[in-house]
Parts: sequence; C-alpha cells; structure tokens
Amino acid sequence: MEDIQESSTPESAAAAPEVIKKKSLIREYAESIAIAILLALVIRTYLVQAFKIPSGSMEDTLLVGDHLLVSKFMYGTKVPFADKRILTVRDPRRGDVIVFEYPEDPSKDFIKRVIGVPGDVVEGKEKKVFVNGTVYENPHEIHKEKEVIPKEMNPRDTFGPVTVPADSYFVMGDNRDRSYDSRFWKFVRRDQIKGLAFIKYWSWDHEKMRPRLGNVGRLIQ
Repeated sequence: MEDIQESSTPESAAAAPEVIKKKSLIREYAESIAIAILLALVIRTYLVQAFKIPSGSMEDTLLVGDHLLVSKFMYGTKVPFADKRILTVRDPRRGDVIVFEYPEDPSKDFIKRVIGVPGDVVEGKEKKVFVNGTVYENPHEIHKEKEVIPKEMNPRDTFGPVTVPADSYFVMGDNRDRSYDSRFWKFVRRDQIKGLAFIKYWSWDHEKMRPRLGNVGRLIQ
C-alpha cells in the first residue's frame, strides 16, 4: 500500500496567506469589539451612566425628554458584591440632584433634589420647607397649585418635623406640588444612591416633536 501524499498547487499555496489574513482581520475586529464592550461596561458601572427623564416631578429644572449624564464616582464607586464604596470624592450635599433606587421598588430609578442630609431636621409648613428651623431657599422650586392641603389629609404641603437618620437623605422634586418624594415615603439610604446628575446631553420635546437645542450641554444646578 502506497502512502497518500498531499501536494499544494500554486493556486492553493497563494490562497493560504489570504485565509490567514482574513482570520487575522476577524480576530482583530473581535478583539476591538470586546474591548469596546468592556470599556463601556466599566464606564457605565463605575464612572458615568445615561438616564432619561420620564415625568415632570423635577420641572422646570428637568423636563420630560431630557437625557442626562450621571456621575457615579462622585459619591464613591461601589465595590462589586460588597456593601461599601471606594474613591469617594464627597458625600451628597443639600441642593444636589441625585439618581437613586426608588425605596419602594428598587427596580425603578428616581431623580430628586437633596433637601436634608444626615442629622438634619426637616419640616414643611404650608408649602414652605424648613431645615434645622430655617427656611430652605431653593431657587429652582415651583408650585403649580395654589391650594394648600391640610396635614391631616396629605403631607404634600405640611409635614414633619422629621430627623434624617444616619446614612440617609431627605429628597424632594423641584415641581413641589406634583412630586412623590420623601414627604410620602421618608428617606433615601446612602447605598441606594446611584450618582449625581450633572449635565444634559440631549433633550427632545415630545409635544412639538423637535429637539430642545437650548438644553443640550446645559449643566444641572
């Protein structure tokens, strides 16, 4: 029995480098895509995340259709599978606009303004908010309803006083008469906060079906 021997024709020999080149290109593209996905996941998890405003509870600071970037490292980066943060720049302050897990349903994200920090005493009297006995002046708040609801009926206009616990925050929407916030469900825990909203990168007016170009690139105050 004779051994079977393989020989390459000139055509097949020329084709071999082409096959190798194509495999090399495919591998290069695959590696680039994998790196891009990894970087995107790292950025989204630890640095910056995009959010969209679905409701009017923060009008007129934030409008329905505004798209935001939220800094996830400002308040510290969460360590995976651990209940702690590292590389904290600072803690949340009064006036910060934060994104957090809704305490009554963690699958939903809410955005509100910090009114009280740990240890503060917060109280509402006929639409005026007091922090530690002093009126809290928020130039961004608005009231769209003149009616004052009695405390016995609803905590919207009159509530408290309440003391903010350790590692917790009292938050309210700038659209005070149309916001479901700490007046109703109390506090946001530190570990529920996802980050600080800092800039609008896009805004779309659904009623007029056009972009709000004046909002694009505007810092959130």
